[in-house]
Amino acid sequence: MKAHRRIVMPFGQLRRLPLAVESVGINPDQERILRPDGYPYYHWLQTLSGSGRITVADRTYPLPSGTGFLLFPGVAHAYEADEDGCWETAYLTFGGAAADGMLASMGVHQSTYLQWPADVGLDRLIGRIVDRLEQGGDVFGIEASSAAYHFLLTLTRYGSTQPGRKNGDDRHEQLRAVVEWMESRIDDPSVGMEQIASVLRLSNRRVTGLFRETFGQPPYAYSSSSGCARRRRCSSAPPRSPCGRSRGGSASATRAISSRRSAATSA
Repeated sequence: MKAHRRIVMPFGQLRRLPLAVESVGINPDQERILRPDGYPYYHWLQTLSGSGRITVADRTYPLPSGTGFLLFPGVAHAYEADEDGCWETAYLTFGGAAADGMLASMGVHQSTYLQWPADVGLDRLIGRIVDRLEQGGDVFGIEASSAAYHFLLTLTRYGSTQPGRKNGDDRHEQLRAVVEWMESRIDDPSVGMEQIASVLRLSNRRVTGLFRETFGQPPYAYSSSSGCARRRRCSSAPPRSPCGRSRGGSASATRAISSRRSAATSA
């Protein structure tokens, strides 16, 4: 039987760091946990092998391999293995002076279920943090802080909140909706970043990041470039004109996303 590998950091001394790790570990045989008062820090739990389930706010989420749950401080929860075998988990608890703002900038505003594609490698990241901390030497918590930040960036970039869907599909749907919205308000000078972000219910920074990842430029640059600007010039053209604007805004937006995405990737 593998041993439970757990590293506890001197959080009392590190809490002033922007992002401070309180504990990190790998548990090969996860026991049942019941926390009616929640955990005092942010708590990430993910499945490495086997399967379990977590109950948050009277809702139970299955946690097979490739899934996890980010719990906000003080949120009541309970989790346990499924009845058919052992449940190997990895976990990371953290806080720090800027933890709230960092998560908000990544688009995370509440306790969240996440899943991710198998090729992302999230299963290995916490193991690497544990390996490094077991070697000692990180008395100021800087390496742990940096590694945790990298992990959270990777998690929020590739993780999907909808079971059965890939994050790329979520991002495509999000951007399709906002591109359609932008197209419908091409001639409205009052439209700004706040309005665009409100459509997606994300922070300004996260929306800008989504546009940069997909189109290679921020929303304002996209709207004045060959994307929305070209459709502005063609707004009075027939449905099947050479400009390519069809009656279906959804198809137009989808083509725009696909073509700009390909251009950004090959650049």
